[in-house]
Amino acid sequence: MLAILLLIIFTIITRVIPHPPNFTPLIAVSLFSGMYFKKRFSFLIPLSIYIISDLILGVSDVSLFCWITIVFIYFLGVLLEKNYSFSKSLLFSFVSSILFFLITNFGVWLMGWYPQNWQGLIQCYIAALPFFRNTLISAILYTAILFGGYEFLLKLKVKLELSK
Repeated sequence: MLAILLLIIFTIITRVIPHPPNFTPLIAVSLFSGMYFKKRFSFLIPLSIYIISDLILGVSDVSLFCWITIVFIYFLGVLLEKNYSFSKSLLFSFVSSILFFLITNFGVWLMGWYPQNWQGLIQCYIAALPFFRNTLISAILYTAILFGGYEFLLKLKVKLELSK
């Protein structure tokens, strides 16, 4: 429980302190939560991180699209568990970044930030490409750290237990 609380606090801090736009561990934490936390309401871990940090940073008309996407990504983590490998976790972080990009920017367009036509939708996605780069890099990096670090600690624990 303490580890989950520390993960939540760390992730909230990474969202509220100055950082490159969209460079946070939230996608990785969502996948990780889906993969490793098996309680009925574990999807609330990444969702609460997003909501709490949005309450600090400011909720916008697009926030709901972000929150829904994070829950979808959590469930991708649940799917990942069925056939896990480290390389698949990186693939899932890539897919999650694309999903986040598509859904949240559709929300930006739908909320009227761009003209409500095909050109406006394309313009919205093009304008969001620099943010996508940061989302993708941070998702893969933090996924490698979280999943790789956790797997390393599990192997270390087993090794220590065997040496007793």
